[in-house]
Amino acid sequence: MGALQPWHWLILIAVVVLLFGSKRLPDAARSLGKSMRIFKSEVKELQNEHKTDTPVTPAQPPTQVQSERVEAPVTPPVQGHTDAKPA
Repeated sequence: MGALQPWHWLILIAVVVLLFGSKRLPDAARSLGKSMRIFKSEVKELQNEHKTDTPVTPAQPPTQVQSERVEAPVTPPVQGHTDAKPA
């Protein structure tokens, strides 16, 4: 009961043809084929690139940097302004 019967497939195909039209279906199939070819060629390139990669030489250990303390700038107090809260 879970499998699609032949008449299910016919209805599905009819709906697809009605939705997309007979003109757009060949264009869509052609476009899908081109996309699949491009995808396959890119996958092959990546696999070949991965195989031919030379081992990467280990990076030099990082050198220790000596830091300096920087004092915060001192701002002069503003006249008439206090940080104290009124009681």
